[in-house]
Amino acid sequence: MIEIIPAIDIIDGKCVRLSQGDYNEKKVYNEDPLEVARMFEGAGIRRLHLVDLDGAKARHIVNIGVLEKIARNTNLVIDFGGGVQSDEDVQKAFDAGASMVTGGSIAIRDKELFEGWIEKYGSDKIILGADCKDRKIAVSGWQEATSVDIIPFLGEYIAEGISKVVCTDISKDGMLQGPSVGLYKEILQHYPTLYLIASGGVSCFQDILDLEQAGIPAVILGKAIYENRISLEELSRGN
Repeated sequence: MIEIIPAIDIIDGKCVRLSQGDYNEKKVYNEDPLEVARMFEGAGIRRLHLVDLDGAKARHIVNIGVLEKIARNTNLVIDFGGGVQSDEDVQKAFDAGASMVTGGSIAIRDKELFEGWIEKYGSDKIILGADCKDRKIAVSGWQEATSVDIIPFLGEYIAEGISKVVCTDISKDGMLQGPSVGLYKEILQHYPTLYLIASGGVSCFQDILDLEQAGIPAVILGKAIYENRISLEELSRGN
């Protein structure tokens, strides 16, 4: 069964969702992210994708208190991303209770530093965040586009030991129009042993089943849950 990973995105300490990464298209779903995390845990979810959107924009971790609170009060396995730009940020995230850290922008800006994290912490704890639009990598909370194509970008880091990748198609994210199944299948054709975590566009439980049918190992979803397109009961069945 495909691994289902709900997302909690944080701005100002609150649970929010954006549309296509646009900070001006923010919708607050809950003032208390811990309440949301406990809801997921109660549905049998074991894993959580926690993103510090303030941190992604500021280029350093901002909402560390939310991570600490969720880690201390649930048994969820948390992968944390957003604003992780230094050795201190990585250590701070692990000290606060993250089981894994996702690095995206830093993998473009400072390849040597990111490779050092892979070597120090191992590929089980460091996830590569590969966010793209029109197949080109985007950074800084999706505010900046690059000319780097996703397929060779992934290949470079797989060669350095990366085994887990979160790939978000920004054009799909928050739009509830279905995920980029074709892109994910292409990635796995190039790198069949990669633990690819699809992200963006999931609108209903059938989308999850379609990803599973395509052989995608895991999926992150958020807005479909918050907009009641996918029920907690369905999440529970999926786990």
